Amino acid sequence: MSVKLEISFSKSAKLSGGLAILLKTAEADSAAGVDTVDPAGVIAKAARIARFSAKSMSGLDIVAPEGAPVDRIVVIGLGKAAELTAHDWLKAGGAAASRIKNTDKAAVFIDVPGLETSARAAADFALGMLLRAYSFDTYKTKKSDEEEKPAKSVKVTIVTADPAGAKKAFSDSEAIAGGVNLARDLVNEPPNVLGPVEFAAKAKDLEKLGVEVEILTEREMRRLGMGALLGVAQGSVRPPRLAVMQWKGGKGKDRPVAFIGKGVVFDTGGISIKPAAGMEDMKGDMGGAAAVTGLMHVLASRKAAVNAVGIIGLVENMPDGNAQRPGDIVTSMSGQTIEVINTDAEGRLVLCDALWYCNDRFKPQFMINLATLTGAIIVALGNVHAGLFSNDDQLSTQLTAAGLSSNEKLWRMPLGRDYDKLIDSKFADMKNTGGRQAGSITAAHFLKRFVQDTPWAHLDIAGTAMGSPQDEINQSWGSGFGVRLLDELVRAHYES
Repeated sequence: MSVKLEISFSKSAKLSGGLAILLKTAEADSAAGVDTVDPAGVIAKAARIARFSAKSMSGLDIVAPEGAPVDRIVVIGLGKAAELTAHDWLKAGGAAASRIKNTDKAAVFIDVPGLETSARAAADFALGMLLRAYSFDTYKTKKSDEEEKPAKSVKVTIVTADPAGAKKAFSDSEAIAGGVNLARDLVNEPPNVLGPVEFAAKAKDLEKLGVEVEILTEREMRRLGMGALLGVAQGSVRPPRLAVMQWKGGKGKDRPVAFIGKGVVFDTGGISIKPAAGMEDMKGDMGGAAAVTGLMHVLASRKAAVNAVGIIGLVENMPDGNAQRPGDIVTSMSGQTIEVINTDAEGRLVLCDALWYCNDRFKPQFMINLATLTGAIIVALGNVHAGLFSNDDQLSTQLTAAGLSSNEKLWRMPLGRDYDKLIDSKFADMKNTGGRQAGSITAAHFLKRFVQDTPWAHLDIAGTAMGSPQDEINQSWGSGFGVRLLDELVRAHYES
């Protein structure tokens, strides 16, 4: 059951029933708020009996004794204070949110004795709660007994020494949660509901936040010469779209930063059809476009002082009498020709035209594209890191740092002439796949041929955008990976 959290911050809380959540480090003698919540000292006794040592993200759940001001007490362990990171505060918030059930109000005490808790940490804790509370159950009509009640609202009061500072910082956190959860929604939607036209409408909704949005149709893309993108779409009855989103929060003369997303709303593989087993997961092959849309939501919602462009190529890859064939040669917007060896290597065909269009029109400071591009990157990195390919060391360093800060981690992969020549074609300027070996690297080299000298990075998020391991802040199949990462990049380096 979905739970809506109404979060506020205060220096104190008036307790009358409900749930109290207390934080504790491994070194601290007591938990935050223990004097207020536990005058009888039951927490110490319960911790001793349960051998609770406040290890990171561990929990102690207690039914409050007679005379206590609350009905239930939960203590969340933070581990060693010296080892706490910003991401640990998000995780702690997620751990706390997972304990909220059968109550309509909760007070959270986060100022652990001996630990200085900043306003930013309090806001990160609240963000973790919002991210954990997300669920996607739109299409469930039959609920289990415990889920029969409609989505409820829980009032959460976070007790901290600087509530005004925490509230101010939390305004950004709410923007981030909105963007991440939007991206999750898009990835989780079934493919019969979310086609290219419907996805474009979701992008158009960002106009309510002040984003300028243009939707290019098939006719306009044909006029621009986007033969690579259109070739992927020609087997589907659902027409393609290119959504162009602009957030103008910086100075007028500032060149924008640009983000480009692969939006294959469903990928059968086309004529080079995929195996049936697991094909239902290919509704998530638009995870890159979802992340770009979510990022634009964040930048607009928090009024980021930057000019940013988000471009998403939206197609469906289907086998049909009119579908693209292996052996076809298409002409991209750049004028370069491409021999289609495998119609299941379609995402790069969508991205190459979107990248060229972005670079030609907007002359950005850099371009970063996100795509669930290759299974090969999952073989290399699993579900822990996304693959990072870049022609620019500075941009790569900034992205890696943003990944460590947000815990949306990246690992830089190699590029080089020996890999690039693997996509040379006998019949065209290049072919769309270099074969089985080094598949994620040759895919990156394909994209690199469409960025010219602009600083560029390609993030292969095939292992992290969908079906990634669940943790304290994400219980969703669609993770929203990339939104927090790129917001951190912009915040740290590109706002005026």
